[in-house]
Amino acid sequence: MEFTRLFDVFEYQLEHHPLQWSLVEKVDGKWTGYSTKEVVDKCKSVSNGLYAYGIRPGDKIAIISTNRPAWNMVDIGMMAIGAINIPVYPNISIEDYKYIFNDAGVKIAFVGDKSLYEKILSIKNEIPSLERIYTFNDVAGAPNWSEILLEGEPHQAEIKAIKDNIAPDDLATIIYTSGTTGIPKGVMLSHRNIQSNVKAGSHVLPVMPDMRILSSLPLCHVFERMVCYLFFYVGVSVYYAERIENLAESLKEVKPHFFTTVPRLLEKMFERIMSKGAELKGIKKAMFDWSMKLTDNYKVDTFQNPLYELQLALARKLVFSKWKEALGGEVIGIVSGAAALQPRLARIFNTAGVKVREGYGLTEASPAIAVNDFKRGKCMIGTVGPPLPGMAVKIASDGEICVKGPNVMLGYYKQPELTATVIDEDGWLHTGDVGELVDGEFLKITDRKKELFKTSGGKYIAPQVIENSFKESFLIDQIMVIGENKKTVSALIVPAIPSLTAWCEQQGLAFQTKEEMLKSKEVVKKFMALRDEFNKKFSEVERVKKFVLIPDEWTVDTGEITPTLKLKRKVIQEKYKSLIAEIYKDEI
Repeated sequence: MEFTRLFDVFEYQLEHHPLQWSLVEKVDGKWTGYSTKEVVDKCKSVSNGLYAYGIRPGDKIAIISTNRPAWNMVDIGMMAIGAINIPVYPNISIEDYKYIFNDAGVKIAFVGDKSLYEKILSIKNEIPSLERIYTFNDVAGAPNWSEILLEGEPHQAEIKAIKDNIAPDDLATIIYTSGTTGIPKGVMLSHRNIQSNVKAGSHVLPVMPDMRILSSLPLCHVFERMVCYLFFYVGVSVYYAERIENLAESLKEVKPHFFTTVPRLLEKMFERIMSKGAELKGIKKAMFDWSMKLTDNYKVDTFQNPLYELQLALARKLVFSKWKEALGGEVIGIVSGAAALQPRLARIFNTAGVKVREGYGLTEASPAIAVNDFKRGKCMIGTVGPPLPGMAVKIASDGEICVKGPNVMLGYYKQPELTATVIDEDGWLHTGDVGELVDGEFLKITDRKKELFKTSGGKYIAPQVIENSFKESFLIDQIMVIGENKKTVSALIVPAIPSLTAWCEQQGLAFQTKEEMLKSKEVVKKFMALRDEFNKKFSEVERVKKFVLIPDEWTVDTGEITPTLKLKRKVIQEKYKSLIAEIYKDEI
């Protein structure tokens, strides 16, 4: 058995690295697993059930659910009969659901729970192609996904004929990008697109058969989906975290060797660490502060000097060991993707002995383009690492990163004109990101082309660079830099409320509400000092002159960030247009 098409992956695992627990979930408070053989049989039952229902090659099936083994079983089962998987986020708007379902022509939808069933059922009449909705959870009055399963192989001959006719370059999935602006675009990815990424990534990630992996990022995002295929391919047990809110509990219970994350989660972890550090007293507080100072000089894979190495060993034993315990105690590595990781944050975790590696990609590239390797000499903090094996990367004359390789998408669904704007005649994918190759090897992202803006003085500003710098402060949770067509650069800042509250308590300050706290002269003065300190890194035209402190966190549910936790800049600007107008009221 070779792994050339995505639906081959569990049969490949069964032949090469069969597992007692291949896919694991928590049911009624207890971790419950499926063996590789059970997974293969379930996938076949899905294929037979869908074929009996009337699904044929090219039909579209949507999955809207949190991570669970059933997600993978339906995914593999549908692709094995040539159906196209349309993975959709559980927390997008009704309008986006209607657009995606109608654009793709979804025939069947599998949803996680009652609320999602009711949401899709409420718009079913507006989606002519949608015939049936199945639920993974037991929902009264709703068809359950178990009803589609056909045990045995009643349609073995027909399904074998279909599978034998599916080529690696055939369409496997259409992933609708959430985007920070505009309507979703359907990215068409073939089996080879994602499979090539899986095999390239397997040479970089330090995973081996029989390890434990904790998956918490949504499977509907191509980053987590591709990495899970990689885990299946290598022969690793994948545990699905219950909820992102329970991640800390899941880490302690599963004790994973590896997991993927996004910078936002690492930032949250760091905020909690700093808040607890601020509460320490006496010698413990002194040890914590001393250990944190060591992070300023840490260099990956570099022997500094005997004194520093001795101090580092002591700090890791007395202070940083508790960080590793909070992650389960057995973590070998973490890959962060989907957004830019602050270099300081990467340096701090690596100093603590937690190997965090930043990667880079986009849906149109299936998705990984580059990643900092875990091998010695193949990681440079502040970059996203070397390009993956088999991929070509070049920097265009305007600084745009261009990619070429088997991972580049087939195109945008039903939008050939749009496809032609991002894939040129020579097959280069224009990413829309600006960057450079450091030392001819390490890719560094400097900004999004579309996010660059000009001041009224005609100077280009790269907001993400400024934002990442400011977020190095444990008091700043989120920030958006503004100033397009204005004389000066300003910022909307969401403080890290727990850390700020702890700081206020240290200063002997008490407030009734967070709004009162953010308006206090002491807090405003503190943030002015932070601004002045970070501004030293930038030229005069890039420096943040004014800022406003925002009391409420930006979330997916409230609409300011995408499901992959990127800022929806236009949405935020519209929401705070009166505050922004106040900032610039003195400009002509």
